[in-house]
Amino acid sequence: MENTRREFIKKAALGTAALSFGGILPGFSPKSYGRILGANDRIMVASMGVNARGLAVGTNFASQPNCEVLYSCDVDSRASQKFVAAVEKVQKKKPKEQGDFRKALEDKNLDALIVTAPDHWHAPAAILACKAGKHVYLEKPASHNPNEGEMVMAAAKKYNKVLQMGNQRRSWPNVIAGINELKAGAIGRPYFAKTWYTNNRQSIGVGKETAVPEWLNYDLWQGPAPRQAYKDNVVHYNWHWFWNWGTGEALNNGTHMVDLARWGLGVDYPTRVTSAGGRYHYKDDWQTPDTQVINLEFDNNTSISWEGRSCNGKPIEGSSVGVIFYGETGSLFIGGGNAYTIFNLKNEVIKDVKNDVKVDPRSLTNPSQVLDAIHINNFFDAIRSGAKLNSDIVSGHQSTLLVQLGNIAQRTGRALNIDPKNGHILNDKDALKYWSREYQKGWEPKV
Repeated sequence: MENTRREFIKKAALGTAALSFGGILPGFSPKSYGRILGANDRIMVASMGVNARGLAVGTNFASQPNCEVLYSCDVDSRASQKFVAAVEKVQKKKPKEQGDFRKALEDKNLDALIVTAPDHWHAPAAILACKAGKHVYLEKPASHNPNEGEMVMAAAKKYNKVLQMGNQRRSWPNVIAGINELKAGAIGRPYFAKTWYTNNRQSIGVGKETAVPEWLNYDLWQGPAPRQAYKDNVVHYNWHWFWNWGTGEALNNGTHMVDLARWGLGVDYPTRVTSAGGRYHYKDDWQTPDTQVINLEFDNNTSISWEGRSCNGKPIEGSSVGVIFYGETGSLFIGGGNAYTIFNLKNEVIKDVKNDVKVDPRSLTNPSQVLDAIHINNFFDAIRSGAKLNSDIVSGHQSTLLVQLGNIAQRTGRALNIDPKNGHILNDKDALKYWSREYQKGWEPKV
């Protein structure tokens, strides 16, 4: 299996675009340019947030030909040490430990920042990296709130940096083929996309205020977020369910499938958004919905629905995660893997495209390493040769915004009317309070 994985990655790397240069890239001296695009063509990266998912993404980068993970950046010293050991096994060289990623950005040898920190850090870290002249690989969601998403787009444009969002399925071959079939009319005109994510998450309980552990830089962990006392049920992972740092299941997992739905239907911004749901299963500190249905309507007579069930894992269409497109002559289903199925109106299978790469969509850390390597190499191609990104920040923001609007509709308790030209909320002062957020003084992101 390991040989198969290595061969797959090698073929993906060989399939990348040929290099073409049109002069010195902005932000690089002739010497550093020669180092990057010289004999080794090596891209030097820093990984920010290396616990769990960050460990998986960072080691995946280290596994790619001609990439070196130069820095391990984490507020948790234990996670950083584990990451350093794992990366050293892969690339035969230790990355430097730098608890504050901002100091790593000062290194002129650094080419790119991988952001796999909590959601409240995504946009601020990406903006700081762009300002420092670094490219960015940004895990979903693109931002904690819509205003930050627009700021990240502005930063990438202003500083002319490559910014790839971690919508990895945009690079999976059979997913691409399925979307292409959809656009070619395999089910007639697609007009409705149903998306979902299910899991059996347990209660996070009621946290106790306690002393910050010696291994954690809690001030830097909170960063731009307004300060809250340390509780023992937030770090790590459970921050997802607190509005101060997280964005709920909608952005945690909904972003991926809503992105495929938006891609398949060929839509950008909606005209109307509604949401229903709540924290239904347990009574604990969890603030975001554990059960939520978001509906999005578009001006081309189509709609998208996302169903999130964090605490009841009953699959839909036999899959814990997925999207199904309904059209005039049939339907097209994409589950959690690199595969798709086309049905006619009689529910008969017309085409079934499978894939032998195992994907575990419920894995919290590394559901699809081999396939994600293709997405990483697309990021490298864009840096090296200006290749088109499969998930650039504009597309990433648009997909993130859809579920952000769903959360805003949920929190206001009413439907939102949206400007389809830019995704902005129309005539609703209460809803606009959620368009941005309050920041800890001195930590405000600025383009």
